[in-house]
Amino acid sequence: MNEQTPCDTDGFHQHLHEIQDLLTRHRVVESLEHRQNMPRQALVESITHKQNLARLSRKLDRLHPADIARILESLPLEDRWLVWDLVRADKDGDILLEVSDAVRASLLRTMDADELKAVAESLDADELADLVPDLPPEIIEDVFESLDQKEREQVRAAMSYPEGTVGALMDFDMVRVREDVTLEVVLRYLRRFEALPDHTDKLFVVDREERLRGILTLESLLVNDPERQVAEVMKSRSLVTLGPDDDATGAAQAFERYDLVSVPVIDAERRVIGRVTVADMVDRIIEESEAEILGHAGLREEEDIFASVVQSVKNRWAWLAINLVTAFVASRVIDLFQGSIEKLVALAALMPIVAGIGGNAGNQTITMIVRAIAMGQVEPSGMWRLLRKEAGVALINGVVWGGVVGLLAWWLYRSPYLGLVMTGAMTLNLLLAATAGVLIPLIRQRLGRDPALGSSVLITALTDSGGFFIFLGLATLFLLS
Repeated sequence: MNEQTPCDTDGFHQHLHEIQDLLTRHRVVESLEHRQNMPRQALVESITHKQNLARLSRKLDRLHPADIARILESLPLEDRWLVWDLVRADKDGDILLEVSDAVRASLLRTMDADELKAVAESLDADELADLVPDLPPEIIEDVFESLDQKEREQVRAAMSYPEGTVGALMDFDMVRVREDVTLEVVLRYLRRFEALPDHTDKLFVVDREERLRGILTLESLLVNDPERQVAEVMKSRSLVTLGPDDDATGAAQAFERYDLVSVPVIDAERRVIGRVTVADMVDRIIEESEAEILGHAGLREEEDIFASVVQSVKNRWAWLAINLVTAFVASRVIDLFQGSIEKLVALAALMPIVAGIGGNAGNQTITMIVRAIAMGQVEPSGMWRLLRKEAGVALINGVVWGGVVGLLAWWLYRSPYLGLVMTGAMTLNLLLAATAGVLIPLIRQRLGRDPALGSSVLITALTDSGGFFIFLGLATLFLLS
C-alpha cells in the first residue's frame, strides 16, 4: 500500500512542479502524435505517451487527497480534468470534499451518473450532506434509496441546519458508552473497532435515552484501574457542549479558548446527536478568513482562478458597478471646484494625499471592527463607544500627520494658509473615515448582512469623494474667497 501523508508547503510545491512537468511532456508527445505520420515514430510516441500517464498516475497514488485537491486547484481546466481522470476512484470523495466549491463544480461536470453515485455512496452522512447541493436530483434520489433508515435520517438532519450553524458542521461518527459498566468493558468494546473515529479524545457517556451524562477521556480510561466503573472516573460537571443551532463562529472561539479537540452536540433534551471536532473548526475558520478577504474586495464568492471569463465577470461585476458609480461621484465633486483648481494648481497635486490617507485609515478601522465582530467582541449596542474611541484616534493622527503634511505644503508652495487648509482637510477626512469605518460594518451586521462584503470599496469611495470635497471646499473658502 502506498504512503499517503500530507505534504508541508515546500513538499507540496515540489509535487506540483513534478506533476506540471509530466503534464508538459504529455502535451509535447500528444502534439507530436498529431503531426507525425510514420508508423514507427507513432509507435514510439504512443509508448512514451503511456509511460508519462503511468508516471503521473503513480505520482497521484502516493499523494494525500488534500494535496491532490490543492494541485487540482492550481491547474488550468484541461490539465485539471486530465489529472482528475487519473485519480483512483476510491479517492474521489475525499478530494471533492477538500477542493473549493468553484473547483468542485468543474470536476463534477466531468463525471457521469455512475461515478457520481459511487462517490456519494462512499461518503459518511455528514460528508454526503456537504456534497448533496452540488449533485443532480436523480443522483440524490438513487443515493438516498441505497442508504439505511438511520443514515437517511442523519443526512436529512445535517441538511436541515442553516449554513454557519453547528448542526451544519457536526458529524455522527462517535463513540458512546454507559456509566454503569467497568473500564475493562469499555476497553474490550473499543477493541472491536478497526479504527476509532478521527480526533477521538473522549468518549461520550450516555444513559438509555442517549442523554449526555458525562465524558470519559482516553487518558482517564488508560490510567485508571480497569475494574473501576465509568461513573467513578467520568467528568460530569462544567462540560463544554454545543447545540445544533449554535453559531459556528462562536463554537470556533470556544475551541480556541478551551483548547478542545471534540465537543458533543446535544439537543434540547440533552440527547447526544453528533459531535464537532477541531478539524471542522479549522476548516470553518479558514473559510471565514477567505470569505472576509474576498468580501473586502467586493467578491461575492470564492472564484476558480482558471474559471471562464464569463463566470469571473459574473462574480465581480456587481461591486465594480458600484465602484464605477462612486468614482463618477468623486469626479463630479472635483468638477464642482474646477475654477478653484485652475486658480491654484497646487490643489490638484495635494488633493490625492488627503483622499489616500483617509482611505488607508478607513480600511484600518474597518478591518479592526470586522475582526472584532467575527470574534464576538463587538455588538451594535457598542457603536457609540467605538465611535468615540476611533474619533479620538483619528483626531490625533489628523493633527500630527496633517501638521507634518501641512508644513511640507507650506515649504513647497510658500503659503502658510495652504498648509493650514491641508492640516484641517486631513483631520476632517480622517474623522470621516473613522466614523464610516465603524458604522458600515455595524450597520450591515444589524441588517443581517456580511459586515466584510464590499467594505473596502465603500470606505474608499466615501473617503475619496469626502476628501476631495473637504479639501477643495476649505481651499475655496479660505484661499480663494
